Amino acid sequence: MPELPEVEVTRLGIAPHLLGQRLEGAVVRDGRLRLPVNADFAGRVTGQRLLNLRRRGKYLLLDLERGAILIHLGMSGHLRVLPQSSPVQKHDHVDLLFADDLCLRFHDPRRFGVILWLADADQHPFLQHLGPEPLGEDFTAEYLYRRSRNREIPVKPFLMDAHIVVGVGNIYANESLFAAGVDPRRHAGRIALSRYAKLVQTVRDVLESAIAQGGTTLRDFTRPDGKNGYFRLSLAVYGREGKPCTQCGAPLHGIRLCGRATTYCSHCQY
Repeated sequence: MPELPEVEVTRLGIAPHLLGQRLEGAVVRDGRLRLPVNADFAGRVTGQRLLNLRRRGKYLLLDLERGAILIHLGMSGHLRVLPQSSPVQKHDHVDLLFADDLCLRFHDPRRFGVILWLADADQHPFLQHLGPEPLGEDFTAEYLYRRSRNREIPVKPFLMDAHIVVGVGNIYANESLFAAGVDPRRHAGRIALSRYAKLVQTVRDVLESAIAQGGTTLRDFTRPDGKNGYFRLSLAVYGREGKPCTQCGAPLHGIRLCGRATTYCSHCQY
């Protein structure tokens, strides 16, 4: 599933083309996504100007004059800015038609994505109880330390909990914990404030690096310009079970932690 950097790369890729443009219409070829597209979707959005394009966790929000379009890419979805006359491919489920012959096309082979019209997006259950953004000012060592007290959950799933902090998915949790030298199995409530300070910084560094490099290449994800991300070339632990640690050379361990693949170095992470 595309993680925060992939979604942010998508936002950065499409925003310059569409911000300020007016929606001339919408075409819903197949609304049977993870949640059905609103039956009156086209009528709701037509005629409204796109005022802002923002990200909340792994959700994209297209803020219009009287509400917002919420988009989640699901397992295999991606967005492209194309001429409206571009040939329609299989799994091109929804088109948003803008002025100047522009089309924002949603392609999703597995149909786990979401496109919804919301009159008040920030009050939707998907967004209402999310934690702070990992690149925002509210994500601090003091915050993590306070939320972790008396918690016996391992720190990796704690960090991946969207109620604690949004958008730190499996790939980037592995990488951030390795960079901070924190064992992913250690109980969140037993980590000192000073170590959370380092972890907060590595989360920021890893995510910012991924965004700058174009997002991690996942199997079904392509960038809006059609090029793959290449952060995978820089991964230190994710997907490298049994290979030498980039710091000490010892073989990396791979386990399942709360159902998710987890790779770590028993020498460098404690």
